[in-house]
Amino acid sequence: MSEVGELAALLDPGSVVLVQASTPTELRLIQERVAAAGGPGQPLVSLGPAGSPGASLPADVLDRDDDTALVPVRVAWLPEERSGRRTARLADMLPGRDPYRPSERQQQRILARQPGRAKVLVGEPATIGSLRQRWTEATGGDDPDDFGAYVARRATLALDRAEYRLRGPRYKTPSLVKEEILSSRRFRAGLRDVRRGPDADPPSLEEAGEILDELAAGWSRRLIDIMPNVGRLIFQRGFDPQIDYDETQVERMRAALARQPGIFLWSHRSNLDNLVLSAAMQEQGLPPAHVFGGINMAFGPMGAILRRAGVIFIRRSVGDDPLYKYVLREYVGYVLEKRFNLSWSIEGTRSRTGKMLPPRLGLLSYAADAYLQGRVDDILLLPVSITFDQLHEIAEYADYARGGVKKPEGFGWLYGFVKAQGARHYGKIYVRFGEPVSLSSFLGPPGGPVALDPAARRLALQKTAFEVAWRINQGMPVTATAIITTILLAMHGTALTFDEIRLALADALSYLDSRSVPRTASARALSAAEPVRATLDALRQGGLVTFVGDGREPVWLIGPEHQLAATFYRNSAVHFLLDTALCELAVLRARDDSTDPVGAFWAEIGWLRDLLKFEFYFREREEHRRQVQAEMERHDPDWESRLRSGPGAADALLAEMRPLVSQVIVRPFVEAYRLVADVLASEDVTAGVDTLADDAEVTRRALGLGHQYVAQHRLRSSESVSVLLFATALQLARNRGLFDPGEDLPKRRAAFLTELRNLLRRIDRIEDLAIRRYIQDASTRAAAP
Repeated sequence: MSEVGELAALLDPGSVVLVQASTPTELRLIQERVAAAGGPGQPLVSLGPAGSPGASLPADVLDRDDDTALVPVRVAWLPEERSGRRTARLADMLPGRDPYRPSERQQQRILARQPGRAKVLVGEPATIGSLRQRWTEATGGDDPDDFGAYVARRATLALDRAEYRLRGPRYKTPSLVKEEILSSRRFRAGLRDVRRGPDADPPSLEEAGEILDELAAGWSRRLIDIMPNVGRLIFQRGFDPQIDYDETQVERMRAALARQPGIFLWSHRSNLDNLVLSAAMQEQGLPPAHVFGGINMAFGPMGAILRRAGVIFIRRSVGDDPLYKYVLREYVGYVLEKRFNLSWSIEGTRSRTGKMLPPRLGLLSYAADAYLQGRVDDILLLPVSITFDQLHEIAEYADYARGGVKKPEGFGWLYGFVKAQGARHYGKIYVRFGEPVSLSSFLGPPGGPVALDPAARRLALQKTAFEVAWRINQGMPVTATAIITTILLAMHGTALTFDEIRLALADALSYLDSRSVPRTASARALSAAEPVRATLDALRQGGLVTFVGDGREPVWLIGPEHQLAATFYRNSAVHFLLDTALCELAVLRARDDSTDPVGAFWAEIGWLRDLLKFEFYFREREEHRRQVQAEMERHDPDWESRLRSGPGAADALLAEMRPLVSQVIVRPFVEAYRLVADVLASEDVTAGVDTLADDAEVTRRALGLGHQYVAQHRLRSSESVSVLLFATALQLARNRGLFDPGEDLPKRRAAFLTELRNLLRRIDRIEDLAIRRYIQDASTRAAAP
């Protein structure tokens, strides 16, 4: 239907046209369309410019009969069509160049030369009576003077919806958020219950409004077009221009977002992550999502620009401000209630170790509130993994792991970050969308048991978050970089020839095939020689791998100074190898138990799971037991009978398991724990004074002890000497009660150290077996004709 026909169908003799015009040209265009639609005498009432927050209707309009229909009208301007697309360009960021909001003179020029770029939009009409009823339900109707502003907001939102239909789902963005939230009866009622102290008065609407000003993000349509392209300009300086997708996953995501509002929850390895995800969503035609970011990134004019690009800046710590927490929760609920999408890192911060961090529940709990309060039918949690062949940031992460201080963000930091992207070629970027998780499937119906029991609610949220994180991990493809660095790190600084690297690769690739582990195209190609050389060359250019080529045979190694940085890539795949490593250690423990070897196997699995629970994601115990069972049956379906047959059969079973990985996967974490345990056990607390209650002091001593042990070759490599791993070790120590006072505290600490030393001895035995096997395989291959 034409614009005139659509308008004519909605106008009747008693209706009032609500005009939202920013210029005389827009007003004249609307008047012409209304006249052409058969309404030359139709009352026209101005709403002011589009998006005007203070707009209100005069009382003489609202005093009309309840059956009077109000018809909102606005002019939408389209960008010039180029190559079949109507989008803003980077040049349109210059002042006065916004194609979506042209100046008066530009509008006149457009109408003279390209009149098709001007569209008169008609919002869904509503009667005064129906609006008054909805106003009373939403606000309580306590302030009659507010009704005019409410109607103006409804008209604006109706025109926004008409504009979404014209422009497409990428341009569906919230408007008048602050005004809508502050006028809500539910918001005002909840605000009266907020207290910043036992005797404090409830906060004012003005105080809440100031926090909303800090939070509320808008969307400039030209920034919707341009910001993903700006992101591409940054990351394409160092990466292949085309992001790698799984098209089946993209279509599944598209279908999911058509049903429910979604929250993109992504792995966080780099400051490029959000730029990459925004560009990916634009390329795939997915609707935009408001992304949460730390307020530390809102420096200078960048903060204002990014807010207009949909970034919601939140404070890093809000635990001591109940008003901020309340406003943030209501803001999240409002955005989801209006069916807009959200996006944030489920880890809350960048992982500087390469493996996923424990999920943060704060924002997710606010989304759960919106669902349990019945504000949305359901919310889809959308797992996203973002993987890079290489990253320049790993040098920063390694420095941080050695005890360095994080540099504050600012323009100098931003310049250095962008410049670093062009320093060399970093390879490809891979984006994978996991199977969506329905929030309702974990929380049950609104008003159900989970909604009424805080403990049950928190447990359900934890399970939900871990399920999302699990799906992110399982969908994260293993890169060629990860495989090669894992092999070289296993040598603890000893160099390998090209043939030796390929020999180790044969076992690794066979293992990944048997487990159906997702891999990038470059990782799948490592069975051929040329891709192996290309990966080694890329790692040499990145400074991680050292090449020695002036001898009889060229060799490659990762030296001690680069091992900490290289672990980032190894750790990106460690979760795929974890169950195999646990099985190796459990078989070794079962070998030494003649009474009940199978029982000893499962006891060891449980003990290792508890030891590493702050380091890795584990499924629930029964599900994890089934995974371990399947892993053992992959090696030998009759594994339990063989364990019961005695130490010799257990040795044979372990010798057949390949590749052996516990010395590569588990050792670095256990050695880091051992350093912390060593520091704790050496403290004299017999006098009842524990000077190590401060984590910083424990970390300082553990770093020093680690440097000593590396120099004495009492540690296999320097990668265990990391404040990042010490942080988890301290978390485990507190969980074990090793900071709880008591006369037996020295015994508890000594026992923990003994446990770790014994575990490291078992890992040593597996490493010795792996070395013997490797030498045997190399000899066999050399002797082959």
